[in-house]
Amino acid sequence: MTDTTTTTTADATTSGSAAPLADAGADAGTLADRLAEVWIELEERLDQVPILQRLADGTVTIRDYERLLFNLRQQVVDGSPWISRAASNFDIEHFTLRAAAIKHAEEEHRDYLMLERDYVAIGGSLDELRSGRKNLGSEALSGYMFHYADQPNPVGLLGAMFIIEGLGAKRAAGWAARFQEVLGLADNQVHFMQYHQEADGAHTGDLEAILTSGIIDDAAADEIVRCAQVVARLYALQLEELDR
Repeated sequence: MTDTTTTTTADATTSGSAAPLADAGADAGTLADRLAEVWIELEERLDQVPILQRLADGTVTIRDYERLLFNLRQQVVDGSPWISRAASNFDIEHFTLRAAAIKHAEEEHRDYLMLERDYVAIGGSLDELRSGRKNLGSEALSGYMFHYADQPNPVGLLGAMFIIEGLGAKRAAGWAARFQEVLGLADNQVHFMQYHQEADGAHTGDLEAILTSGIIDDAAADEIVRCAQVVARLYALQLEELDR
């Protein structure tokens, strides 16, 4: 979601990085190829998102950044809860996945606080942020994640992690750098995005180890790819529907 090679600011904002898992082992080759196709489609869709287009061409405003943080926070706060719910629905035969989900939930449950600090650092109201509601895309994304996490042994959620953690590992730092370049922001105003390049890079390493471990059968692979497709579409929708 593990290549964290530094790119130029323009590359990070206007063109996609190589898809995560592109170098996966032979045992997961087909799954890796299918996920790479999902990633490419996501990158193409992100290139059409208005706020990211403005970021790329240098016309983004501080109000755009404030709106982005406001909208992301409403979904980010749900991250650890749906991961925890998924963990509770893995049985003992899926112990590896249950343990990974528990660890991941613990690592993520304070992430939204970093985002809140960034929001306040650019002059936003914490009370308004915390009283905000999800936009249309965030509603759909969180609803899907909780619904899927409630299923027995929700292995397909590895596809969701492929998308979400991949965006953190491969796009967030580039977005942060571009916001800083265009708007003159300090590190303490883009910390949430900067942090996720390293943190999500580690998470994608853990994910790749699972996907290439041989424990994913054909049926699970189909579920992982389908979940990745849905989450990719809904994540982009979240960015398209700011404030709605």
